[in-house]
This record gives sequence, structure tokens and C-alpha cells, in this order.
Amino acid sequence: MRQTNKTKKSGVLRKLFAKISRLMGYELIDQSNLSFVNSSDENNPSIVGKKIINLPLGELKITRKIKSFHIILKTCTSVNLVSQNKKRIFERDKSEYTFRTINSLIKSLKKARDNTQNISFFFTIIDSGSSNSDLSKIESKMKNSMIDFNIESLNLDKYDKKIKVIDKKNPEIERNMKSTMAAISRSFELTNAKDGDLIYFVEDDYIHKEDSIIEMIATYEKFSTIFERDIFLLPVDYPYLYQKDEASEVLIGKDYHWRSVRESLLTFLTSKSIVDKYYDKLKFMSEKEHSPFETILHKIYEDEKCFSPIPSLAIHCTNVNSVFGLSPNINARKLWDQNEN
Repeated sequence: MRQTNKTKKSGVLRKLFAKISRLMGYELIDQSNLSFVNSSDENNPSIVGKKIINLPLGELKITRKIKSFHIILKTCTSVNLVSQNKKRIFERDKSEYTFRTINSLIKSLKKARDNTQNISFFFTIIDSGSSNSDLSKIESKMKNSMIDFNIESLNLDKYDKKIKVIDKKNPEIERNMKSTMAAISRSFELTNAKDGDLIYFVEDDYIHKEDSIIEMIATYEKFSTIFERDIFLLPVDYPYLYQKDEASEVLIGKDYHWRSVRESLLTFLTSKSIVDKYYDKLKFMSEKEHSPFETILHKIYEDEKCFSPIPSLAIHCTNVNSVFGLSPNINARKLWDQNEN
């Protein structure tokens, strides 16, 4: 009887403490240990690799802990748009999109590095056809970033006979496509040949928000913990995916909503284990052009989960009228201006 009375008193005191805490602007995360955060605090109390907290849903213990994060960026400052002659949004030289993509990734990677523990970060650039002066600028940016990196120039001769492109009746466009496909193929080779965990494949016309990488890392850990499997994440809320009559799962990541999708372009985050699992298919995609190019990737999404953020974590700087470009509810001009340097 005494034990029952103690339990009742303890329960009453906890409820009273919870009410007082709410009046003071605090919200209990777990009433069993009376842990709480300030409900008006903008700093998310989640800890990457340990737990993720979404008010008022509570705490999720992370079992899928990220060990490393490797960006593989494909660059080419000499070609505007691979398969068309249209101008990009903001109508600048192609090199400017490459530079701002790198600037944004460096900022985002630094923020992620400063807010995580026990995750190693590495940045690889696979370049095809950029001028020496542009390569010098890229190298200077990377050296100043204090991020471990490597820049390699693509050996196109190695891939020339392997790659088959669709006849477009335009030798220049076909040549550009071959170069792009060779860089994609090389990025999969690098992933397959080295140890690692998360791999972020990026094209050089995606300008990222500063919180994009930390959001993707924390969300990857959360969703992989929930589903008990590795997944795909995209940085962009592509407008063309809203043209399809498909149901989506909508989940909460770290600070963003995410919805399940069945298609993407070639900028995506996944694990080395998934790349290894589908290596032959991914290599085939990079060596034989399909229409759409990402057809094989979309087939993989039939068996693996893929999510895109709402709103977008990055802008895809293609033509302003392209359905593959500007995402809804994002200030593209602001993000462009923020990453000039």
C-alpha cells in the first residue's frame, strides 16, 4: 500500500512539474526522467549519432550512426548545359555556377563538421574540361576551406569506347554527354574502390543552404534507424515530381519535412553499401544512355526508399522554365547571392 501511495504522489508531482514547466516556456521530452528543452529555443536538441528530438513527438535513439561523409562533385566549367542550348537562371558563365556550388558545399560541410562528432568528411572533385585558371580557383577554394580534399582530372580516353550515347544528330552535344557519363562512371568507381559510409554525388549546378548537409546527415540517421535499412536522400524538392499522380509518405527529419519519391536526377545521397549492391546497374547506367537518363536509378527506387525535402535544401540552377529546376517556396536569388564568396 505504501508503494502505491508513493507512486501516486510521484505521478501527481510529475504532472504538476510539467504544468509549471510549460508556463515557464519549457516542454518535457520524457516525463520519466524530467528532461526538457525550451520550446521557444531555435536550437534543435538533437545530437547526431545519438538521438533526434522533434517536439512534440519525443526522442528517437539512433541505431544507424554515420561514420563518414564523402562528397563527390563532378565539375565542368566549359559546358553550359549538356544536352541543350538554353540559358541558365541568372544567365551567368558556367564557371560561376560551379564556384557557387563549391562555396555553398564548403559552408554546409563546415557547419556539419562543427555540429557532429566521430564523422570524417572528405571532398572529391572529378573535373572534365575546365580551364587551368578555373581549376586554380577551385583548388584555392578547397585549400582555404581546411577540408580534406582531392581533385582529379577525368581521363576521357579510358571511357571513350565503353560509353554509348543516343544519336542526337549533334556531335557537340553527344561529346558533352560522353564526358558527363564518364564522370558519373568514375564517381561510382571511386565509391566502389574505397571504404566509406555515406556518399553524396553532386553536380556542379546545385547551390546548397548552409544547413543542408547537417539536415541530410541527421535525417539519414533517423530514417535508416526507423526503417532498419539504408536509403536515398535528395537535396532538392523537384517541381516535376508534383506533376505525377503518386502517393507519398511524409515524414519529419531533423528540421524539415521529407516525402517519398520514385524519381530523381543524378544528385543524391546514399550509402556505399547501396552503391556496392547496385554497382553493376549503376555502371551500366553511366555507360549506356537511356531516355530518361536516370531510368535505371528509378528502377532501383522501386526496391529502395528515396526521400526529397520540403522545402528544398538546394536550388538546381538550370533554365528558369525547366520543370527540373526551381523548387517551390525557396528564395533562389537570396541563396545565389549568399554564395558569391
